[in-house]
Amino acid sequence: MSGSRKTFRSRQGELLDRLRDDILSGQLKVGDYLPSEKAIAEDYGISNKTVRKVLDILVAEKLIEKLPRVGNIVTGRSKEGVVTIKLGYHGSTLHETELKELLALFHKAHPNIVVQDVALPNNSPETLQQYMEYGMFDVITLSDTEFRHFRENGSLHLLSPMGVNPQINPFLSRAFTDQETLYLQPFVYSPNVVCYNRDHFAQAGLLEPDSGWTWEELFEMSDKLTVPNERIGFNFNATHRNRISLILMQGGSKFERNAEGKYRLNGSGMMDSFRFYLDILSQRIAPFIPGGSWEFSSEELFAQGKVSMIITTYLSLNHLRKSKIHYELAPLPSRDGKSVTLLIALALAVNKQSAHKDEAYKLVEFLTSPAAQMIIRQKTLSIPALKPAADWVGKESLYRPSRYNLYREIVPTFRLGSELGLSQAQWQTFVREVALYWAGLEQEEVFSERLERKFNEMSV
Repeated sequence: MSGSRKTFRSRQGELLDRLRDDILSGQLKVGDYLPSEKAIAEDYGISNKTVRKVLDILVAEKLIEKLPRVGNIVTGRSKEGVVTIKLGYHGSTLHETELKELLALFHKAHPNIVVQDVALPNNSPETLQQYMEYGMFDVITLSDTEFRHFRENGSLHLLSPMGVNPQINPFLSRAFTDQETLYLQPFVYSPNVVCYNRDHFAQAGLLEPDSGWTWEELFEMSDKLTVPNERIGFNFNATHRNRISLILMQGGSKFERNAEGKYRLNGSGMMDSFRFYLDILSQRIAPFIPGGSWEFSSEELFAQGKVSMIITTYLSLNHLRKSKIHYELAPLPSRDGKSVTLLIALALAVNKQSAHKDEAYKLVEFLTSPAAQMIIRQKTLSIPALKPAADWVGKESLYRPSRYNLYREIVPTFRLGSELGLSQAQWQTFVREVALYWAGLEQEEVFSERLERKFNEMSV
């Protein structure tokens, strides 16, 4: 299907969603007249015929009535039997899961349920918790990290328990389980992987990486792939929480306590990981000026051919769907003989305070159904939570690297961020305290003693 035809259909869908939402929300009131078909067609860049198709759908839904030689009047279908629920989602989820298409299919299957989808304006766990407390959403997407915040803050009472789906990978369900109760239904997931430009490797005369490579080999390849004033060999979003967690996990360590329950950093494996990350920041990746128009994501630079290798996720690979780059995937290199990668999982939560829990559960059930999960598998590069959908093999509709199924091979290396051994509050403290050390502005002993003291004060 051509890009213009996709855009055309998208505008048609946007028109239907907009008019339906405006009527159901009360922005267009009973008795109001819609603009003329000609005016609507000009606003949305579609034909009058297409506008009439959209209006016919609204007539069938009893939201409007066509009055010959007068116009289209809002009748505001009787609220009886019609339920509107709100779905809050992380902004990138729209592109990573083809969410609009999924919701359109859900409405077709459940015409009495209208879903208002809203991009979450703030992704901080504290704010997400407030959204649930105030009943702003009936269903919301949460990551495994955000779920841990709910658990540690004693806020699991805001989430309605779920039934375990045996076709969803068990390691995903475990990420959202507490005291043998599943609180969220897994939706999509991804390990961190290395994505590399195959053409750059060929030009440099380098063999492509395999599952046995090390960080030193990656750094050596990076040096050979770098072309001054043209491209750099290796980069990743160094200030991103998931990337920091990933690098710290590479040595297989976690934050340790001594026999008295006190945190200890000096002489620990975690301190070795701090030094390793400092080396990467100061010697191995090119610095960029953060903030404003100077900030680039690794995926954006990779799509421009400015970087040869990046650390990324299957979710973020969706940014490359329109790229012409011939890329491939590799597992994270091993460090000290240990192969570890960070698992990121996104799930669906039903607000326990929702006035429409039955309808909310139906939405979650649909989004994790074989039909919806197959759309995610076939039309995105994300990994659906439903194992039969993730493992589907068939004719592909978009470019997919030959090692797309790498995630199956590296399941034993998956680790959740919680395995670092820090609470969400401790993580926030750690990020503030480590900044000076990683910027090369503080001695290791000063940093480690201060962080030990702060952690131990928080544990009292």
